Amino acid sequence: MELGLEKMRASCTRFDHPEAKFKAIHVAGTNGKGSVCATVESVARAAGMKTGLYTSPHLSKFSERIRISGEPISDDALSSTLGHVLGSAPELSFFEVATMTAFVAFAEANVDLAVVEVGIGGRLDATNVLPSPLATGITTIAFDHMDKLGNSLAEIAREKAGIVKPGVPLVVGGRVEGEALSAIESVARERGAPLKRATHTNFANGTALAGAHQDDNADTALWLLFESKILKGRPNPQRDVFEGFQNVRWPGRLERVDTPEGPWLFDAAHNPEGARALATYLARVKEPVALVFGTLADKAWPEMLDVLAPLAQNRVYLAPKGRTPSPTALLGARHPRKIGENAQVAMPAARALAGEKGIVVVAGSIFLVGEIRSKLLGLPVDPPVAL
Repeated sequence: MELGLEKMRASCTRFDHPEAKFKAIHVAGTNGKGSVCATVESVARAAGMKTGLYTSPHLSKFSERIRISGEPISDDALSSTLGHVLGSAPELSFFEVATMTAFVAFAEANVDLAVVEVGIGGRLDATNVLPSPLATGITTIAFDHMDKLGNSLAEIAREKAGIVKPGVPLVVGGRVEGEALSAIESVARERGAPLKRATHTNFANGTALAGAHQDDNADTALWLLFESKILKGRPNPQRDVFEGFQNVRWPGRLERVDTPEGPWLFDAAHNPEGARALATYLARVKEPVALVFGTLADKAWPEMLDVLAPLAQNRVYLAPKGRTPSPTALLGARHPRKIGENAQVAMPAARALAGEKGIVVVAGSIFLVGEIRSKLLGLPVDPPVAL
């Protein structure tokens, strides 16, 4: 992992500036940025636009990160473009290669709009070579990646506000408050970017995504659509919004999968704020809950587990793949548990603990969610990369 823009800027020149060949909306935030990006892209597609969507990480296949017109990039196109980028810019990091591949693919596909999710932070993120998006957004500010972004909410907010561009509208989610909001407002003033708060509007109510927090994400997406003016001139923009909101899909985020053996719930909660949102949802679940939980070592797992463990009658701990995981023995010492050696062991153990009428909840790591979800649904997988 490398944060910095020098190599990306040089590569953009080498590839004839693909990042400048399409219109874009650029979204940062601790949580919710993927949901907001998916929602904006869904509405743009409902409005008849050819879209690109760049997100990270993937759940099953790398190609999920680069979507064109709602579908993952084809294997042939990915192989060709990725090979070209790797061959011409071997000095780039993994995420820089992925980002450049997406930008080249979007330029070659001649998309009308690319919706781009920041990887980490914003100021030094590889995606921040986008020259002048139609709008930028910041969804939420919370503690995560402090080793790279800072130890206060104000520091983290300033890093994420690094995507703000002069004269480009900035939309800030309604959950951003206090020192984080003040820091973002300061950056926006310095750069001459008009700032809009994502207040609630009845223009369209809610999306197909589950969870109370998705109402705030829907508001942020809606304001990004307003401020970017991509629906300007459409005969019925409210219908475009309604259709896009109802058809949006963002797998692994409070996603319920029903099987003959019983239901599963996958949620990519991987920091304390995400765990609290999941806990709010689980507090209303009537079925018995068995929790499959595991985190990477650099995550605030004690706070997450303290929030989620009391809501689950049974728990199974499993080490996610990708980077160094939190030791399952430490998780188990904090709250009573069963420890699964691998997914093949953990999945039937959790299902048995939940029973036919119970629900198995998988959370704590996006990579853990991706692994178990892929096995449950029989999906082909690429190796996990924790970036």
